Amino acid sequence: MGARAAGRLWWGTVSCTFFLAVNGLYSASDDVIELTPTNFNKEVIQSESLWLVEFFAPWCGHCQRLTPEWKKAATALKGVVKVGAVDADKHQSLGGQYGVRGFPTIKIFGANKNKAEDYQGGRTSDAIVDAALSALRSMVKDRLSGRSGGYSSGKQSRESGGGDKKDVIELTDDSFDKNVINSDDVWMVEFYAPWCGHCKNLEPEWAAAATEVKEQTKGKVKLAAVDATVNQMLASRYGIRGFPTIKIFQKGEDPVDYDGGRTRSDIVARALDLFSDNAPPPELLEIISEDVLKSTCDAHQLCIISVLPHILDTGASGRNSYLDVMLKMAEKYKKKMWGELSVGRGSTAPVGGGAFPKIRTVEPWDGKDGELPVEDDIDLSDVDLDDWDKDEL
Repeated sequence: MGARAAGRLWWGTVSCTFFLAVNGLYSASDDVIELTPTNFNKEVIQSESLWLVEFFAPWCGHCQRLTPEWKKAATALKGVVKVGAVDADKHQSLGGQYGVRGFPTIKIFGANKNKAEDYQGGRTSDAIVDAALSALRSMVKDRLSGRSGGYSSGKQSRESGGGDKKDVIELTDDSFDKNVINSDDVWMVEFYAPWCGHCKNLEPEWAAAATEVKEQTKGKVKLAAVDATVNQMLASRYGIRGFPTIKIFQKGEDPVDYDGGRTRSDIVARALDLFSDNAPPPELLEIISEDVLKSTCDAHQLCIISVLPHILDTGASGRNSYLDVMLKMAEKYKKKMWGELSVGRGSTAPVGGGAFPKIRTVEPWDGKDGELPVEDDIDLSDVDLDDWDKDEL
């Protein structure tokens, strides 16, 4: 019994030791810098240094065998080249950004941090150091020849880039829910990384689209941007794996991915579709004065005026059937953002010279059938028909 108990204790100790080993490949006492989604942008992307970064998984046997060599290389390169490690099993979003598909994956971040290079060399400390020094030598020569003018952070590049971004709303972990989740408006949100080349290409298109969409939807569809490298909580919450990722948020619905084109016109077209899907149809108004005509038509790109038959010709039921048709057309074509008015007094006038005819102020239709005008009775009591000559009749 005691032997079996001892055996159980021994296996428990081995299991615990094994667990600690595979979950702690690197420690604070090593010269290998631990990298996470929180510090990666600041430590690596915004750095002037050359970086060698290992993406590993603690359970990976090849990673465990590489660990002592990686530590040795980090110590040898200390103060010359930065050596880091990312637990890509724990921080899958960071591994996904760089297309990590197996472990260990080693990448070299040189002068152009937007284009990390895969390390394909040996897994010994000597081979790693030689590759690092070779990459460093190339980077220094590029700087000497003027081919690389030093790296400025992605955030600075985005803020100083071309295009007017006044209508793109910057969102953060703190401001997102208040602005987006609690809003009745439709939001198209770009999750970007400052170092991402595709994000930089999208930036002027996104900015131009934001201004146009704001004007055409009266601010009911908003375009926004989130720096996913800074606002890690949002990126994790919405499963951001690559950049740029654009998501559409509508109140009461789960966010969906935008998978359309990346040009201004593509983005605007999708925004207008979203607007029309959520917007009520244009209000159907009766023209009872010149003010109604001007205030409605001046506010829209296109104004449809329907001239209906006289109420005495159709009655209330006929008039309502015409209005039903107009309302259905308004619902069908509401994305065109036009206004609609109707004239129902039974008279028309030609529109010439590009100007509206003069509109008389009248009372609005009461929804009832029309009534014939009451005519005065004719008094024939003073007329003696017997005196008329029969031939004249």
